[in-house]
Amino acid sequence: MRGSFIAAATAAALAGHVAAAQEMTLGEAEYLNSCAKCHGASGAGDGVLAGYLTAEVPGLTRLQAENGGVFPVARMYDVIENSVSVEGHGSSEMPAWGMRYKYRANRALGEYAGPADREAYIEARILALIEHISSLQTE
Repeated sequence: MRGSFIAAATAAALAGHVAAAQEMTLGEAEYLNSCAKCHGASGAGDGVLAGYLTAEVPGLTRLQAENGGVFPVARMYDVIENSVSVEGHGSSEMPAWGMRYKYRANRALGEYAGPADREAYIEARILALIEHISSLQTE
């Protein structure tokens, strides 16, 4: 009897995790995997690694408010792709996620994918991440 209860409880817990994972967007998954350690799950700049960095980790929740009410999509794309340095952060502290996506594209798509396929993969990942960051905005 006890074994069947434990099995049922385990199955229920796993079902809850599967449902939660299915509801997570690609952008949220990318953010939690790549950004939250420094910027925090809510984007407040309070991630678990923030205190270990030499520069203050910027919060990401006021980007839109500080840009006249318009979310700075192009700027965020450039920062994530690492084609611009991050002011007050230094390019050495902010990992080049765009380069990581390039390496991932090669593994994920295989040898028969062409340059356009790789670019589409990279762009989709970056845009999904930007969409999630835009959802963290506060007034």
